[in-house]
Amino acid sequence: MKPTDTSARDAAVQQNRRVWNETAAIHERVRMPALMNDIARGNFSTLDATEARIFASLGVERGLAVAQLCCNNARELLSLALRDAGRCTGFDLSDAFIDQGRRLAAAAKAHLELVCTSVYDIPTRFDGLYDVVYVTVGALGWMPDLAGFLAVAARLLAPGGSLFIYEMHPLLDMLDPDSGLTLKHSYFRHEPYVNEAEADYYDPSTRVNETSFWYHYTLAELFTGCLRRGLAITHFEEHAHDVSTVFAHLAAEHMLPLSYTLIARKRA
Repeated sequence: MKPTDTSARDAAVQQNRRVWNETAAIHERVRMPALMNDIARGNFSTLDATEARIFASLGVERGLAVAQLCCNNARELLSLALRDAGRCTGFDLSDAFIDQGRRLAAAAKAHLELVCTSVYDIPTRFDGLYDVVYVTVGALGWMPDLAGFLAVAARLLAPGGSLFIYEMHPLLDMLDPDSGLTLKHSYFRHEPYVNEAEADYYDPSTRVNETSFWYHYTLAELFTGCLRRGLAITHFEEHAHDVSTVFAHLAAEHMLPLSYTLIARKRA
């Protein structure tokens, strides 16, 4: 079951922190050289067309302040900083990925404020400072407490600010990635997925040995969670493309929603 008290929640977060620090060592080898090369060539951006369109509609390039939750190595946040976003702050629980993000920012000569912390422990000094709180691929599944996560997102936003989520579609949690469109799990599942010795998503030849916990949430839980935190949903769109690297083989079928975008605005 999903943790129902803060001690169980924090224990799950710390276990997932160990997973991400192990993963960071793999990505240091297989991803960092290419990212550094892209920075050196200029015009660095990892944003796809969907993200770029929505950030443009939000007016981020007019100097808006952006916070990214679960920022990993902050490559997307760096892309925004280089597109004239204002204050750019990233939060992630992996100190190894935060270190990678700082090195990417230094190479690009861009200022990013990167903070190593669990989302649930983000200090209150950041409250109300951001025009946009940004969440992207795979972040929500690592959160043992969705309501608590959305509460933090809401308090970080300035009045009138927007939460922007670009995520894997929860329907994908029903599928076995190795057997195409075969349904394997209930959409209404409450137990976390427990993964051991999983192949890394960038380097499938390498296994991540630490045990991880992945949490499934329905769209109804997400929508209701936003509304209960005073975040009015102003945009929701489902997409046939895969925002992760896990289900890209299903995109050609054009049968399922593989990702979604959501914008929820805080009351002015």
